[in-house]
Amino acid sequence: MVRRQGPVLVDTNVILECWRVNAWNALSGGYGVETVEDCVIETQTGYQRRREEQRVEQAVLAASLRAVHKVGKAELAGVLLRDPLAANLDHGERSLWAHAVGRADAWVLCGPDKASLRFGVRLGLRDRLVALERLLSDAGHKAGSVLRENYTSKWLDRILGEMVMSEGAKRK
Repeated sequence: MVRRQGPVLVDTNVILECWRVNAWNALSGGYGVETVEDCVIETQTGYQRRREEQRVEQAVLAASLRAVHKVGKAELAGVLLRDPLAANLDHGERSLWAHAVGRADAWVLCGPDKASLRFGVRLGLRDRLVALERLLSDAGHKAGSVLRENYTSKWLDRILGEMVMSEGAKRK
């Protein structure tokens, strides 16, 4: 598959998983990876209780990101108005979506949280949701460690299919 050229928006979970499997350099070196301030802050929450491979060095993270976006109260309120489901998202994911929906470029979002995925499906943005496994594969990363299931393309395709069916049934 051809590696995508546009921005890749990532949530906290993706950052932590990349650190766990030693794939952050592949992801950030292969793409223009961006996130929001709230996700960066979340990478530092519980830092002292994480295993060594999951400890994200904030300075290294910040230096390797193309951009870290600040999300204001108006953007957060706007995303809640788009769909009340946004209230069920973790703070970092809500901020990431608030930022994403205001963009006009060809971004994709990588994050395995089911509530976040459902939010994307409900907004009609299923095609912008991408699995970490696909991004790493397209960047030429040879996995040393196995990704957790919810970061795989097979899992994402299955969950998105279920959500599309479920959401379609609700709207009829």
